[in-house]
Amino acid sequence: MSYKPPRILIIPGLHDSGPAHWQTWLQGQYRDVRRVTQRDASRPDLERWAERIQRTLEVAAVSNEAGEWLAVAHSFGCLALARHLADRPDSPIREALFVAPAEPDKFGLAEALPHHRLPRRSRLIASMNDPWMSAASAARWAHRWGASYSNLGAVGHINAEAGFGPFPVAKSWIEAARARAAAEQRPRHAEFREWAFAV
Repeated sequence: MSYKPPRILIIPGLHDSGPAHWQTWLQGQYRDVRRVTQRDASRPDLERWAERIQRTLEVAAVSNEAGEWLAVAHSFGCLALARHLADRPDSPIREALFVAPAEPDKFGLAEALPHHRLPRRSRLIASMNDPWMSAASAARWAHRWGASYSNLGAVGHINAEAGFGPFPVAKSWIEAARARAAAEQRPRHAEFREWAFAV
């Protein structure tokens, strides 16, 4: 069976990500993408949002799209993704990218989120002047989740309003994550003659 690279799962925040948002741009960069669509994107319900991530993955599996995933979340979608990963240790999500998470305390959800290392490799990207989460809080949550942390400077909420249509950082993360996955899989899929020299 030929190796299939991990597919991409887009997880928007409140009010979804419109046509000018970098998540929509990123979705257009790849063919093998699924987008989590909440029933009510204006209502921040952590349990329902996390369950919707699970449901989206289940539907994809039934549609013969089984395999590993790379999850790219923004704002409140980051909180839903963290909850999903904590609740579903068997999740097919291989790696997670959290971009500009929303502050859990704004929704009274700090205790409902994991306060420990998540079971997947992850990266959290924040901003110095994000109105939805301070840089200090973002660094704390990254540490709790065991995520690598980077701060892009004074770039707001890293959304369309802040000028983020194209977002090459997210695409670079996907390419690096896919390269890691391919490197891990290669010995299993290499033909015998490729490895005969090692004998």
